[in-house]
Amino acid sequence: MIQFPKPDVEQYFQTYRISHFAVSADEKRLFFDSNLNGQPNIWAMDLPGGYPYPLTYLNQSSQFIKPDPEGRHILTAFDRDGDENYHLYAIKPEGGVPFPIVPAEPNDRCYYSHLSEDGQRLYYITSRDNPNYLNSRRIDLESGVDVLLYSGEEVTSSLIAVSSNEKSFVVVKMYSNTYQTAHLHRNGEIESILPVSERQSQVTDVLFADDSRLLMITNDNEAYSYVAEYRLDTHEFRPLCKIEGEDVDIIRWHKASETLYFWTFTGPENRMYTLDKGTEQPRRVDMPLDTVEHVTVTKAGNVYISGRGAVQPHNIYRLMAGSESWEPLTANRVTGLDPSDLVYPDVIRYNSYDGLEIEALFFKAKPEQANGYTVFWPHGGPQASEAKFFRPMFQMLLAQGYHIFAPNFRGSTGYGAEFGKMVERDWGEGPRLDCVAGINWLFDEGISSLDRLFVVGGSYGGYMTLLLAGRHPELFRAAVDIFGPSNLFTFLESVPEDWKPMMDNWLGDPVRDRERLTKDSPITYLDQMVNPMLVIQGANDPRVVKAESDQIVAALQGKGVDVEYIVLDDEGHGFSRKTNEILVYRRMLEFLQKHQEAPVAQP
Repeated sequence: MIQFPKPDVEQYFQTYRISHFAVSADEKRLFFDSNLNGQPNIWAMDLPGGYPYPLTYLNQSSQFIKPDPEGRHILTAFDRDGDENYHLYAIKPEGGVPFPIVPAEPNDRCYYSHLSEDGQRLYYITSRDNPNYLNSRRIDLESGVDVLLYSGEEVTSSLIAVSSNEKSFVVVKMYSNTYQTAHLHRNGEIESILPVSERQSQVTDVLFADDSRLLMITNDNEAYSYVAEYRLDTHEFRPLCKIEGEDVDIIRWHKASETLYFWTFTGPENRMYTLDKGTEQPRRVDMPLDTVEHVTVTKAGNVYISGRGAVQPHNIYRLMAGSESWEPLTANRVTGLDPSDLVYPDVIRYNSYDGLEIEALFFKAKPEQANGYTVFWPHGGPQASEAKFFRPMFQMLLAQGYHIFAPNFRGSTGYGAEFGKMVERDWGEGPRLDCVAGINWLFDEGISSLDRLFVVGGSYGGYMTLLLAGRHPELFRAAVDIFGPSNLFTFLESVPEDWKPMMDNWLGDPVRDRERLTKDSPITYLDQMVNPMLVIQGANDPRVVKAESDQIVAALQGKGVDVEYIVLDDEGHGFSRKTNEILVYRRMLEFLQKHQEAPVAQP
């Protein structure tokens, strides 16, 4: 019998990412953004059963894909090597060189909002002339006439919905990730949609069911987000549909059948529901994915979803109207491996320092592979969560014998409004102690120990990695920081301009909160950072700029700490190119293996 060797690291990365997708009006073509050839580009497939073919060769990530309803072109936006300065373009239906459709300077940011039903007028949001608060505009794609619709003031604003007759639109004002207000603009007047409330609630999505009725996601006066309705003629706001203990995350409306489709978030997974015309209770619909990232409901009532499962990489599925069976449209899989070769996580719960219950995903390496070491993974965000979605890095580490523990500490999404607010102006105390409680759970259960634990995290998780490495160095052998902020004062100064109006509510004020921000900055604890560290950074990262990593690396190297530093010149806040992804995670694995048996440094 042939004995094949153990899979190489690269084998776990022989999948591709699907960021978002779109479907042509006649549903004969599927478009999606993917690194299918190793580089980020837009691809297409003829339906049913076509073979994917590229539409662009820029090797740049797109922000959205919107086919013209008449099939004349495809609208999209590209940034440059991860800088997130997206500019708006049109490409021919058969692909080719993108054509700019909105004037923009190199540092301008543009965001798609809406395309009129005839495909003639594009509504968009731009930082041009208003980098902090953003402007909402409309451009006629034939004449080029560009009109300012709304100019943000005091807080960042976004045009989020436009009626089919284009006589009304909705602007959302963003005070923070958990506090947004929605405002209806029509006939030259502005009205607030939500009733006045002392509680800072949020509106995360709005759509026009018709020209006289809005549907939205909000958590106004409730612990969890729900679907609400607002009638333009009577100014009546009312809750429409709630699911106990679940946050509504995505809504779609099928006008012909008057059917509401919505997806909830329950911490580690999504669930799908429909609310049919004339019914009061929603019906749950089984899905082939654990988590959903993008959704389209066509005029024919067909539902398309893309997402991932814990042991399934990105794929796109279709549910035809009237059917109960999902049809896979893509066949993304881990080359040479069966899902049974991969590890599905257990959901565990533990009590934190103050009694708050924390949920976590625990990926346990197969007994025949386990090496006795554990990777502690604080997720990014921080107002996000670790869910049951496929991470090649996780499965690669699991195959090498590492357990992985990923807590959804306070501030994580999918656990209700108050839980999500707990991280605001408290980045480094409550969430850190939740992580320490999770580590103690690992120790108490005999899963790990002081000399057999690593910490690895990206973005906010990178920040938490640095903070844990500085405040609790005795708990870890070594740390891997992936583009994490190291100094909260310099981080506040360097975030994108349209983030800055929200930073006080999210993180704090550098003058008023100086003592707390100093206490919560990893760089404060340089003298206690004694364990080996690998730092990874995208040179073009606009969220956590390269200087954040430069300064911590330089300071630690000056103290003689064992620090390795990888800078990717063609990436931003993530890895869009397959070669970079493989390089980073191969180096990460080598780093962990190198420090398995090395003595643990003491502060």
